[in-house]
Amino acid sequence: MLSSRVLSLIGKRVLSTSACLNGHATVAVPEYTLPKYFDHRGVPLPEVSYLADLTPDQKSLKDKEKGTWASLSAKEKVDLYYIKFHDTYADMNKGTNEWKTALGTVLIFMGFTAFIFMWQRKYVFGEIPHTLSDDWVAMQTKKMLDMRAGPIEGLSSKWDFENNQWKK
Repeated sequence: MLSSRVLSLIGKRVLSTSACLNGHATVAVPEYTLPKYFDHRGVPLPEVSYLADLTPDQKSLKDKEKGTWASLSAKEKVDLYYIKFHDTYADMNKGTNEWKTALGTVLIFMGFTAFIFMWQRKYVFGEIPHTLSDDWVAMQTKKMLDMRAGPIEGLSSKWDFENNQWKK
């Protein structure tokens, strides 16, 4: 019983090891699975360098970087920085002129909306109805008072019929 158990474990180990060895074939890694470079204020240190393919001058500068930094000039240090990063942190924080585009779009949209409203008022709705004139409104108000419309909480409740004026 014990020997069969040991043999079964050894057999599983041999099979799993051989499966792992067979699985280690060299396969090209798809481009979309690799990390990409991007500048962002929230992530100031990206996973990969900005420049992936270096020129011979840049390669020699990277080899020189492995030595003492005291031997590097200021220009070489800046060049090393721009191999690793595209923008400085100050460049990432610099404002853009995108607000001008947004404001222009809003103003154009508002102007177009106002034009459509004026066109509708003139061609769709026509002229202002005569029932909105001041004379018509005065006549209608007098008629409602004569009929004593709304004597408890309406229009007639606010009119003093004895003095012929609005209540104060």
